[in-house]
Amino acid sequence: MADRLGELLIREKLITADQLKKAIEEQRTSGGRLGYNLAKLGYVNEKDLTTFLSRQYGIPAVDLDATEIDPEIIKLIPEDVANKYQVIPIGRTGSTLVLAMADPSNIFAVDDIKFLTGYNVESVIASEAAIKAAIEKHYAAAEEEMALGDVLTEFDESEMEILQEEEEVDVNDLKKAVEDAPVVKLVNLILTDAIKKGASDIHVEPYEKSFRVRYRVDGVLAEVMKPPLKLKNAIVSRIKIMSSLDIAERRLPQDGRIKMKLGKDKEMDYRVSVLPTLFGEKVVMRLLDKSNLQLDMTKLGFEEKALKDFKDAIEKPWGMVLVTGPTGSGKTTTLYSALSELNKVSDNISTAEDPVEFNLMGINQVQMHEAIGLNFASALRSFLRQDPDIIMVGEIRDFETAEIAVKAALTGHLVLSTLHTNDAPSTVNRLLNMGIEPFLISSATNLILAQRLARKICKDCKEDAHVPPQALIDIGVPPEEAKSFKCYHGKGCATCGGTGCKGRIALYEVMPLTDTLKELVLNGASSAELKRGAVKEGMKTLRMSGITKIKEGVTTIEEVIRATMAD
Repeated sequence: MADRLGELLIREKLITADQLKKAIEEQRTSGGRLGYNLAKLGYVNEKDLTTFLSRQYGIPAVDLDATEIDPEIIKLIPEDVANKYQVIPIGRTGSTLVLAMADPSNIFAVDDIKFLTGYNVESVIASEAAIKAAIEKHYAAAEEEMALGDVLTEFDESEMEILQEEEEVDVNDLKKAVEDAPVVKLVNLILTDAIKKGASDIHVEPYEKSFRVRYRVDGVLAEVMKPPLKLKNAIVSRIKIMSSLDIAERRLPQDGRIKMKLGKDKEMDYRVSVLPTLFGEKVVMRLLDKSNLQLDMTKLGFEEKALKDFKDAIEKPWGMVLVTGPTGSGKTTTLYSALSELNKVSDNISTAEDPVEFNLMGINQVQMHEAIGLNFASALRSFLRQDPDIIMVGEIRDFETAEIAVKAALTGHLVLSTLHTNDAPSTVNRLLNMGIEPFLISSATNLILAQRLARKICKDCKEDAHVPPQALIDIGVPPEEAKSFKCYHGKGCATCGGTGCKGRIALYEVMPLTDTLKELVLNGASSAELKRGAVKEGMKTLRMSGITKIKEGVTTIEEVIRATMAD
């Protein structure tokens, strides 16, 4: 066919004899059909070539880019056969299969496909490049769907039940919905698989030509699946229905909550945030697993002196204890462990949170609602009329909240709260910038604590790691210790999913406001001066805490560098 095609193209003056010769040489070197090589070398336009062949053979040409192909039709011809003959099925009418071919004169291909499928074959023509692209696109989608089908078949959700905050869900209705819609089953799989993998967040993200699901495990995001793009809206709508959100509203951000029961005892809450993006709605779900909430302070990562200082500060009858650090650094867990320690029948404890992450028995927790005017400041004012002993404010964001918190701390209440600052000493400057007077800060504050989370080395694949002494000196290890310093890392195994890390530990910088530091605050000392003073008083910085954890073989040098700033 190649010789005949070449002659025809020369006769039609679409190519020259010299161009034909070069295309044949290219064909011998790299394979493929003559038409494909002519187009590749730029001697003929692919569309012109397809139109010419369509005219020669008297069969219609087809634009595969603009053709929707049913995945069920694709399944009729195996991928290896489609590649062998450069064909792709595009439709079916009764007992006739419509087949796009690069070479409609290939009677062997037609006969093979007739025998293989049991259908009559009607040929249409398309360029070889278009057929290659279509095979890649449609067979990859079919494989993805089959793989997804296998996963869904293996997934057993008999132990799972979706709970609504306000209305009971009938289990029989749920099972019926699962039978009707695989999307329901897929969403349930995503929610339960995240628990099994120990994820803290689930990200469901739409892009122009793909759709992916990622889990954040031990603070690091990793892709876990790519559902078919066509399921994008259905998956997001299913999550919105479960969160009691408006599925018709696709232009505004929405927040909701899913309450789910696994087995007989395990309950799980998901905090859901839906955000409209360029190619659809992105969903992020924060997993709130009460069974994983670590309320034992001794297991959080405190060193002996730091833990003693923190306990002394929260056991004082009044004053302010501030926990600082970026989002996701474990501040809430530290505060909850403190409240759990303080939770006695003799004390009235109230918390203002946005949102309330875990329900704690014996503690009066209040959810903030900015839209109706219930913010931290107004909640704090109400608490002071409720005969409180201990108050926890989710976050000090503005002067008003800071002022009330300081006044509460000075009038006989213990106040716990959080701020977003880089370290403990810079928290004082943050309060000064908000407008709080230095004498009020020094009088009201018992202790400031800064924290970060570092990933722990997996115990199942832990091994010695060679770290040059200079690298240790650079991060703050004393030169005399650097030579004998022993470091470890995880080489990666099935337990940790090949990451070498499993679980996280907190690094703490605990700064009690001693008389010396209070004097520095009153004299308007800078953050750097406060830090130097605190270290003299025995405070370990975040970096020092990290170095101790490396020495103990708990974490790696890379994790400490990632989690802390150089001092």
